[in-house]
Amino acid sequence: MKAQTIAIVQARMGSTRLPGKVLVPVLGEPLLGHMIERVLLARTLDQVVVATTQASNDDPIADYCVTHGYPVFRGSENDVLDRYHQAAEQADASTVVRLTADCPLIDPQIIDRVVDAYQNGTYDYAANTAPPPGTFPDGMDVEVFSRDALDRAWSEAKKPSHREHVTFYFWQHPELFRIHRVDHDPDLSSYRLTVDYPEDLELVRAVFEALRPSSRDFTMSDVVDYLQFHPDLIHLNDHIAPNQGWQPSIQQDREQGFQG
Repeated sequence: MKAQTIAIVQARMGSTRLPGKVLVPVLGEPLLGHMIERVLLARTLDQVVVATTQASNDDPIADYCVTHGYPVFRGSENDVLDRYHQAAEQADASTVVRLTADCPLIDPQIIDRVVDAYQNGTYDYAANTAPPPGTFPDGMDVEVFSRDALDRAWSEAKKPSHREHVTFYFWQHPELFRIHRVDHDPDLSSYRLTVDYPEDLELVRAVFEALRPSSRDFTMSDVVDYLQFHPDLIHLNDHIAPNQGWQPSIQQDREQGFQG
């Protein structure tokens, strides 16, 4: 059987900063739909699966996927590592590409670039987000790892931060995993293309409305070029600090007696 490279898109409705953001309509289509359309353009993927939760408020995500024929898996709300593990098992993935639904502008060429780097090396995990901070815009996040690495993390990881944040166990155990970071030259990390706040949504909506009508496969370079000619859009969200949503779970680690 051919080895399967499966993109698993992590999605939920319960964002604390912008609830329901993944199904906010832009040009008549939910952001999640725009993202799936773009991810499906990546040549290195065999399938795209949406991994949401069993919570009732995530029913609209599951319903949207079923209606449009997109594979969907529903798992734990808080143990996201287990959700990924089960989704990968159900899809019979040998390689997992982790994506999050707050990155609707994701460039399929960047997905391919990170997957190629992973496949052309001898790595357990390759990403353009691996610490220290990367050189791609926030919102172009791609992580690729082997099913064996995922199985090991699922089996061994005990900290709340490792269960909630799928790849933390890789990052914090470089002695166990062969890790590779993909960089971009020039450094574009000052651009914020993710959707966490209303200001982010306003920027992303403007980009889709400008670029999507003429091309469904516009690139990161197209987005950056457009923003350089519209600096007012860049200023919408350039005051927002990079996402550090893992801090509460690290605090939970400490409260439960986990060190390091």
